[in-house]
Amino acid sequence: MNETTEQGRERPVYGDLTDFVYGCEDGSPLNIQVAVKEDGRCAIFHNKPFKNALSWLEFDLSTYRLDFVMDDGEIRDAGLPLTKDVSKNMQNSHQVLMILLDDQTGEAKEGHYIPLILHRA
Repeated sequence: MNETTEQGRERPVYGDLTDFVYGCEDGSPLNIQVAVKEDGRCAIFHNKPFKNALSWLEFDLSTYRLDFVMDDGEIRDAGLPLTKDVSKNMQNSHQVLMILLDDQTGEAKEGHYIPLILHRA
């Protein structure tokens, strides 16, 4: 099954982002927060490690949809209610700092940059 984006591109429809991470099987939720400064610097905080390498992120500036794209080409929507203000600030972003938080303490365990591709309808 495929979905057609506003740009007319077709892409496969997959499950949700919890399919990509370890630790949700036991009922522990995946928590994700997006922080974007006015200058475009962006960080995504998450409490579960990814099962596969994350290749890049895609953000649609019109629909505020954030997708995670894995090395094998699978795509998952972040499932986050992002806003017009986030979109306005992300339009100058080219990369995102992904920060894995310790599930117990909430402290940062590791971080790395991932490319961000922006789309506009």
